[in-house]
Amino acid sequence: MPAVNNSTSARLQQARGGFLASGLGIALFSSAVFGISGSFGKALLETGWSPGAAVTARLTGAALILAVPAIPALRGRWHQLRDNWLTIVLFGLIGVAACQLFYFNAVARLSVGVALLLEYLAPVLIVLWLWAASRRRPSALTFAGTLLSLGGLVLVLDLTGAIRIDLVGVLWGMAAAVCLAIYFFITAKENDTLPPLVLASGGLMVGAAVMWLAAATGLLPMAFSTADTRLGPWVTPWWVSVAGLVVLATVLAYVSGIMAARALGSKVASFVSLTEVLFAVLWAWLLLGELPGPIQLLGGVLIVGGVVLVRLDELRRAASGQASPLEHANDVEPVP
Repeated sequence: MPAVNNSTSARLQQARGGFLASGLGIALFSSAVFGISGSFGKALLETGWSPGAAVTARLTGAALILAVPAIPALRGRWHQLRDNWLTIVLFGLIGVAACQLFYFNAVARLSVGVALLLEYLAPVLIVLWLWAASRRRPSALTFAGTLLSLGGLVLVLDLTGAIRIDLVGVLWGMAAAVCLAIYFFITAKENDTLPPLVLASGGLMVGAAVMWLAAATGLLPMAFSTADTRLGPWVTPWWVSVAGLVVLATVLAYVSGIMAARALGSKVASFVSLTEVLFAVLWAWLLLGELPGPIQLLGGVLIVGGVVLVRLDELRRAASGQASPLEHANDVEPVP
């Protein structure tokens, strides 16, 4: 019997090692820590932090930490920053600062799950934009996914339900989706000269600088608080939520996301990242006691299902050698 137990244990360890080595385990871990950002952020907002202050603290802390591995990754090739300055600036301004600020403003007025579902309409917005710009109807699979997601949006908003959705919060969520769509277009250009970790660190630095500049000029309200935050049954000091937002939901999320993208490829990794929505709803339920209503949950399933169809069409196009407008050459996902 001991020999059998040892053999079983060895097979289980081998299976676990294979799961992580394949990149799937790392990708799911990345989605899980990305998904917790809304819960940490809302815990701070409920104690008096402004969305701008929460985003600024997140970007500044993460930029400083990621600069440590990013500088050696350059290997002295500082010209890479000069050659790619526009990509870094646009990524930091739109994909990092604006996207996060709009998302946190949405979280301040909506549940974490609904805010993130609105942001994840970005692939659908891309499809609609390309359709309008080229006047060429998308493929049947993409068209079906778009219709499914739009139908899910109607259910998520639950316009006839007892719980009224904050219109301003919805607009913030849609603005985050627009920024996410623009980000996809920015990073669609093939670029093998800039390491993903350097792009992530540079983008976070640009985003943090933009936030501090906006605050210094009075354009962005900044309100901080040292009051304790509540996470599930625990009352914790304010810095616990800030540390979780910086270390877990940004630094570890970015690093593990890059590792997953390199192991799985950017397309498959971005496909797996859709589980972030599920993790965000789960974390919000466990830590904030938030859970969308049944109609909204059904709408969320439709939105995710629609985006899955669009992603499947992307994978099919890639397999057939066709060009894809959602190509993520830099293997870096924006932080929600």
